[in-house]
Amino acid sequence: MRYRTLGGTGIDVSTYCLGTMMFGAIGNPDHQDSVRIIHAALDRGVNFVDTADMYSAGESEEIVGKALRDPHRRAATVLATKVYFPVGEEGPNRGGSSRLWITRAVENSLKRLGTDWIDLYQVHRPDPRTDIEETLGVLGDLVAQGKIRAFGCSAFPAEDIVEAHAVAERRGLRRFRTEQPPYSLLARGVEASVLPVARRYGMGVLTWSPLASGFLTGTYRKGRPVDLGSGRPALTPHRFDPAAPGNAAKLDAVEEFVALADEIGCSLPGLALAFAAAHPAVTSVIIGPRTGEQLEGLLEGAPLVLTDEVLDRIDAIVPPGTNLYQPDGVWRPPALTEPALRRRPLAERAAG
Repeated sequence: MRYRTLGGTGIDVSTYCLGTMMFGAIGNPDHQDSVRIIHAALDRGVNFVDTADMYSAGESEEIVGKALRDPHRRAATVLATKVYFPVGEEGPNRGGSSRLWITRAVENSLKRLGTDWIDLYQVHRPDPRTDIEETLGVLGDLVAQGKIRAFGCSAFPAEDIVEAHAVAERRGLRRFRTEQPPYSLLARGVEASVLPVARRYGMGVLTWSPLASGFLTGTYRKGRPVDLGSGRPALTPHRFDPAAPGNAAKLDAVEEFVALADEIGCSLPGLALAFAAAHPAVTSVIIGPRTGEQLEGLLEGAPLVLTDEVLDRIDAIVPPGTNLYQPDGVWRPPALTEPALRRRPLAERAAG
């Protein structure tokens, strides 16, 4: 496993990061098996583990904590988690990026993880209700207190990243060191601005969903029926129904990628992971296995090098900066979700 420096932190992390969203109730509920998978990844050279407080309502963090209970394993592992979404009982001030919520949430994460510090603490989504200065201020305080080593953001649009860096410089605050966007052969939108901006600011980049919610595993193929009652398709059937017009382009592209992978002698997942790792802005690609077999299959592709010719052929299938689908869970700004922000009052709309 090769290692790359995480932005300007000086922390070296493996090119594959073990994502743990599938450990717990929504994926693999067997804690012992999940711990074995984490240990197997660490034994194979992966030193970077990413989780979040909201994964299975904190259960994923608890599993990771069990896996890193040994002080030597903990010291050798770069541990990342995230904050933003509500966890536990409902009510006001149970989520977001305010000082009030972050100071509560980090203590809960530390307890579930069974550790005294978090190496990378990430704001899971933008929070338009909270001034970014407030968020950067509390995160900087947590660094000073030794509770976190560095902090970053996840699924932030390029303009929010730029604003955060400008505020940090203007106010003398610590800045975001990383960004965690979705990125795959089928979702290349971040190439247009997010990845160039992250690179300009010297940020580390952890990419998620490299297998495009399973479309790049080979499970879903053109002309094959899809069981919409189980697994991921049961959660978002509209994204997997072959009859839906929006899925046709994904399935067509998958067939071309399967042919390309066969030609160069690799698996479809191997092609997908190697593609994401080849971008100069990407530090680490998050893999999210549910089983030990899946982990081994993903790690097998680590040595794969894609030539310029292969990357050119990928560009011909899905052009740079193009999304064939919108990844699940990507934050959309209020300007797109709230019609009132795009429409003047009725009496003021006419030009004359």
